[in-house]
Amino acid sequence: MNLEIKKFDKLTGREVYEILRVRSEVFVVEQDCVYNDEDGKDLEAVHIMIKEKGKISAYLRVLKAGVSYKNPSLGRVLVTSEARKRGLARKIVCAGIDYIINNWDEEKITIGAQDYLRDFYESLGFEAVSKVYSEDGIPHVDMTYNKK
Repeated sequence: MNLEIKKFDKLTGREVYEILRVRSEVFVVEQDCVYNDEDGKDLEAVHIMIKEKGKISAYLRVLKAGVSYKNPSLGRVLVTSEARKRGLARKIVCAGIDYIINNWDEEKITIGAQDYLRDFYESLGFEAVSKVYSEDGIPHVDMTYNKK
């Protein structure tokens, strides 16, 4: 298992393809959600991946303050269906939190979490800061992490 952290310009063409493929698998096919995944934010994002046997098992992107929220944020968090129930979600989100705190010297992180994952994010130190709202037909809640 490899944890890789790369800015967009350092990703290979194959990695970009794999990222878009797994995001489509999880968010469009599994969750039956039609939306434009290519939102322009990937170009400025830091991409964190857990790879196993050369394939992405878990992924998220890290965005600077002002891109999606006032604070830096994590987005497109996923674990592929075949890699679930092994703690990779916790590992990838913790890697994202660590990256923001240690590389950007930030103390707050805001995310738009799917509401069914609220307990998971609360277990990592996030707190709900909004009411539940619908995004692409899926209940979401904004949550913020404050460095202790």
